[in-house]
Amino acid sequence: MSTFILAFLFFLLMVTAMAIGYILQRKTIAGSCGGLGVLGISKACDCPEPCDRKKARIEREEKRQKKINEWKDNQIL
Repeated sequence: MSTFILAFLFFLLMVTAMAIGYILQRKTIAGSCGGLGVLGISKACDCPEPCDRKKARIEREEKRQKKINEWKDNQIL
């Protein structure tokens, strides 16, 4: 039983150390193989046309970027 407890504490310590390292480095999680980009796939789905939800999200992002650019232009003047 003591071996199990020691092994559990060791793994708990390692997970805690990795979590602290991740929090301090503030890096995004990335795969070691490079993901879909290595295979030449630019997007996760093979749809030729984006769905309505994706179109709406792109439109919202464009509006947001436009507002940010307008705000920056006003700050410079």
